[in-house]
Amino acid sequence: MSVKHALLALLEQEPMYGYQLRAEFERRTGTAWPLNVGQVYTTLTRLERDGLAVAGGEDGEGHLVYRITDDGRAEVASWFTTPVARTQPPRDELAIKLALAVTVPGVDVDTVIQQQRSATMAALQDYTRLKRRAAEAADGAERADLAWSLVLDSLVFGAEAEIRWLDHCEARLRRAAVEQGRAAARPPAAAPRPVGEAPARGAR
Repeated sequence: MSVKHALLALLEQEPMYGYQLRAEFERRTGTAWPLNVGQVYTTLTRLERDGLAVAGGEDGEGHLVYRITDDGRAEVASWFTTPVARTQPPRDELAIKLALAVTVPGVDVDTVIQQQRSATMAALQDYTRLKRRAAEAADGAERADLAWSLVLDSLVFGAEAEIRWLDHCEARLRRAAVEQGRAAARPPAAAPRPVGEAPARGAR
């Protein structure tokens, strides 16, 4: 997640201080990716260092307010129009866990899959309930509510895809077990007889 670009996009609308930015980010995206206020201020410092934002004085309550620069506006425009790269996907802890589980002796991979499926199903049910509540409160909703709804859609689709992938993993493991069983049940192939060697007594 690009916290840098998210904060710049918010600053493009109006100057804000750190706590405002965190609150506005979470209002639009829900609590799916909560921000630590320390992370917000660290990012603001980097934005100022890179010339993308500038500390522009204090508000009436003494908060240090940040404003976006022209370079910052260009950065936001580029971010919105550039596709998210898939060449370096983020590390997926579940994929790593299963990849190791099938290679580490003594791990019950079926149990790993079943426990994860139960947890993901529970999360999917929570997301679905949140979507239903959001839909019920949608009358006269502002664009921030639409933004949160889109985030929920992403979470729902991600959970559904994870469940399908776990089903796929389970099916592949079962096929692999069947194939290994068949291979173990096959009689060993007879070793070829060297050329010129007489057949064993009694052999035809």
